[in-house]
Amino acid sequence: MTRLTPAERLARDLDWNLLRTFLVLAQSRSVTDAAERLGLKQPTVSSALKRLEDRLGKRLINRGPGGFELTAAGRLLHAEATDIHGAIIRLGTVMRDVDDEVRGHVSIAMASHVVCPLFDAALTEFHTAHPAATLSIDAMASREALEAVTSRRASFAVCLVNEHKPGLEYRRLFREYFGLFCGPTHPLYGRAGLATADLAGQSSVSFVTDQMNDALRAVTMMRSEARLDDRIVGTSANLEEVRRMIVAGLGIGPLPLHVVREDVDMGRLWRLPPYESPPAIDVHVVWNPRTRANRAERAVLTGLLERIDATPMTERIYT
Repeated sequence: MTRLTPAERLARDLDWNLLRTFLVLAQSRSVTDAAERLGLKQPTVSSALKRLEDRLGKRLINRGPGGFELTAAGRLLHAEATDIHGAIIRLGTVMRDVDDEVRGHVSIAMASHVVCPLFDAALTEFHTAHPAATLSIDAMASREALEAVTSRRASFAVCLVNEHKPGLEYRRLFREYFGLFCGPTHPLYGRAGLATADLAGQSSVSFVTDQMNDALRAVTMMRSEARLDDRIVGTSANLEEVRRMIVAGLGIGPLPLHVVREDVDMGRLWRLPPYESPPAIDVHVVWNPRTRANRAERAVLTGLLERIDATPMTERIYT
């Protein structure tokens, strides 16, 4: 009889339901909170956590009156369990993908209001070639889109990237430029000859990723150089909602120049300085090479990447 290694014995004996319970615990504020999410009693969840800790020989969560947080071992297990969970939930899709006709589903995690003719053309080509396949696009903050790809909940993402995470693949889709804008009720609206100094002290609105350590760092620097009020009165992960707050007069805010060109032409927005050298932001296609992709996912991603490779970067810069 072959003697199992400790790792092989763990793989044989470990109960997946314990890992599933742990994933919910890792996203909860307490054992009681996790029990409510799982529809179980609190002692049942506590017992499951203890069994998992005993099986692994590691304390996974520091819990008590002073707090409830993952230990170093818990954080490592959370990353691995998230990956395992993503693989399991995709089994149904993979098993259904056995017909000659491509019928799979594609789930795209998308930063809000991406305007890119090349991407739209790739979707048109995909649907024309594979009309039986289905597709969903979920708009979310870029960091959430990257998490969805990492955990294999999304086929791929189209989003902003602050830094390249190990294990993911990246391809630049296009570059856009940001400017500062105000709405019709703002005191600076319609004024010509403004200088950046005229914006000092004005209230502002922006994106949740508009921070020095996030994907819109260049936009953060532009706002800082304009010396806008440090207090941001409104934020959103959705471009349409940031635009709404600017038009409503809550404050000055950043928006991609090519996306709001029609709003400027129609008088809904007014461009403010700085006018020269606006900050450039790159939008990427991001995918997880460890994902067991179905045929539809492979088809749409391959088609998109081929279009990117065939289109010079100069044609993918939107000003």
